[in-house]
Amino acid sequence: MRVLMMLLAILALPILPAQARTIVDSAGREVEIPDEVNTVFAAGPPASILVYILKPEALTGWPRALRAEERDYIAEPFRDIPETGRITGRGGEANLERVLQIKPDLIVDFGSVRDTYVDLANRVQAQTGIPYVLIDGRFENTPAALRLLGEVLGVPDRGEALAADVEATFARIDEILADVPEDERPRVYFARGPEGLETGMKGSINTEIIERAGGRNVADDGGATRGLVQASMEQVIVANPDTIVTWDPIFFGKVFDDPLWQGIDAVKNGRVYLSPTAPFGWIDRPPSLNRMMGLIWMASLLYPDRWEGDLREDTRAFYKLYYHVDLSDDALERLLEWAKGRPPM
Repeated sequence: MRVLMMLLAILALPILPAQARTIVDSAGREVEIPDEVNTVFAAGPPASILVYILKPEALTGWPRALRAEERDYIAEPFRDIPETGRITGRGGEANLERVLQIKPDLIVDFGSVRDTYVDLANRVQAQTGIPYVLIDGRFENTPAALRLLGEVLGVPDRGEALAADVEATFARIDEILADVPEDERPRVYFARGPEGLETGMKGSINTEIIERAGGRNVADDGGATRGLVQASMEQVIVANPDTIVTWDPIFFGKVFDDPLWQGIDAVKNGRVYLSPTAPFGWIDRPPSLNRMMGLIWMASLLYPDRWEGDLREDTRAFYKLYYHVDLSDDALERLLEWAKGRPPM
């Protein structure tokens, strides 16, 4: 009887809320979050990569389920976590019922912190009661983003280690570029799509790593236009880039035999490179921490005599540190098959 009375007394005690703490996100919002964050709903693909890199066990799902060709490049325990959809960006299909069903400790968005996204964060947080944190996704802000979310997720040491690694890479590139005048830097064209005529203007999020690695983006109108544009073949011919990068295998597979492209220096000299895209793109798609591997790759392409490193070993080390996966020799070869610019046989 005494045990029963004690049990009833315990059950009658009020349920106290979990301990909480207040953080300030990249938009300057004060957000009260749990003292321990164990589950995170990623508002979009960039956020899912950031969370996976910092604390993979906290990620409640991928905005889009991994494709077969991407699975070898993600640590095995996280290849089959569910598809959750997304809250932000084009094609956002995660409704709030889905978020409430998952019941995450936290929602994280990584990207723009413009008013539109602040309003969305406030609205979703008010409707769900789930704290929503905005992290500035500008490429130059990467170290700060890692430190901030590392603290939020309770993994400050990992956030600091990765931030220091990013800063070291930035510093290596700055040292290379310090004595390379702007007009002597490689002229680069980013060819998107099967025809290669969609591109990103200088200053766009799509070409950030090309410019950060010391390439001169030939799609430059002095800043009048930002984002993606449709170029004409005539414009590409006039620009005459010495280096072309693409993530589209259809374009890459035909560019060397296409008479319209054969007069361009990059094609004549075999300097057309196909970016790896597994598990995430090295140039964009999406614009998250995956671009750090692309930055290393671009620096090695543009300044092979100055960049000290081996692409195979750099890739293997990056995937281990950031993606928690030990690449097999076969997976590494498949990833880098065309990254060195070898034309198809």
